[in-house]
Amino acid sequence: MLPVLVPLLRRDGELDLSDHEAELLTKMSAATIDRRLEGAKVLAGFRGRSHTKPGMLLKTQIPIRTWSEWDDVKPGFVEIDLVGHEGGNSFGEFCFTLTMTDIATGWTVNRSVANKSAVRVVQAIEHACTAFPFPILGIDSDNGSEFINVHFLNWCIARKVTFTRSRPGNKNDGCHVEQKNWTHVRGLVGYLRFDTAAELALLNRIWTIDQGYTNLLLTQQKLLESSRQGAKVTKRHDLAQSPYQRLIAAHVLTPAQQAALTRARNNLSPGTIQREIDRLCTQLERLALSKTGPPPRAINRSFNNYS
Repeated sequence: MLPVLVPLLRRDGELDLSDHEAELLTKMSAATIDRRLEGAKVLAGFRGRSHTKPGMLLKTQIPIRTWSEWDDVKPGFVEIDLVGHEGGNSFGEFCFTLTMTDIATGWTVNRSVANKSAVRVVQAIEHACTAFPFPILGIDSDNGSEFINVHFLNWCIARKVTFTRSRPGNKNDGCHVEQKNWTHVRGLVGYLRFDTAAELALLNRIWTIDQGYTNLLLTQQKLLESSRQGAKVTKRHDLAQSPYQRLIAAHVLTPAQQAALTRARNNLSPGTIQREIDRLCTQLERLALSKTGPPPRAINRSFNNYS
C-alpha cells in the first residue's frame, strides 16, 4: 500500500520527504511501522478497530474444519446451515430453515424459525438435537453471524459440544449439509417468501413428517474415493443405504433404541406420508401466493418537471 500512497501524498503536499526518505518509507514492513508508531499510538489513545476486533477474537476461539475431516467418524458430528425463505425480497423479517446433517450416517433434521437471530437459531439447534436418536458430539457451521456469536459458543461450551467452522468462502467445506439444503428444503418448499406465523407452523409440520420418511426409508450413496486420469474423473461410491441402516451398522444404539427405530420404520406408510407432505406444501404455497400483490409497474421519471 505504501508504494502507492507515498507518491500520491508527496504529490498533494501531504508529505514533505526527500526521495531517499520516501524510498526508505516504502520499504518499511507492517511490523516495523507498528513498532515505530507504538509511542505515538499510546499518546493518541489509539484503541484499534473496535468494530472488527470482537469478531476476530471470537473466530480465534473456533477452530477451522475442512470438508475432508469428520468423514468416517462415529455418528454425532454434524454440519449445520440456514436457508432463507425471502422469495427474492430480503426486506424485513422472514423465515429461515436450519438444516442439521450427521456426516457419518446422513441423518438430517430441519427446523424453521421466524428469523436468524442468535437466540432463535440456538432454539432451533436445541430442538434439532433432541430429534436425533444419538447424542450430538460436534457441530460445524459456516462463518455467518447467526452461528459465530457468543450465545452459541457458550451453548456449545456448556454442553461440551465441539464447535468448528468452515473456511470463509469455501462452501465445499460444508458439502454434506449444502446438499441437503436442496434435496430436503428447496426440493420440498421451493423459493417463495414465508414470513407469517401460519407459514412457519406449516414449515415445521412438513419437516416433522418428512423426518421419518427421509431418515428411515430414503437411501443415499456416499463417495468412497475419487481419482483423476487426465480430464477424466472416476468416482467410486458405496452401496446405497438409508441413514437408519448406516446408524444400525455403526453400533452406537442400545438394543431398546434400535428396536424402537425398527418399529417406527416398519410402521411408516410411504404413500400416506408423501400425500400428506404434498398437501401441506400445496397449502403453504397458497398462503405465500395469497400475499403477493400485482407486480410493481416501472415509473418513468425522465420527464418529471421539478421547476
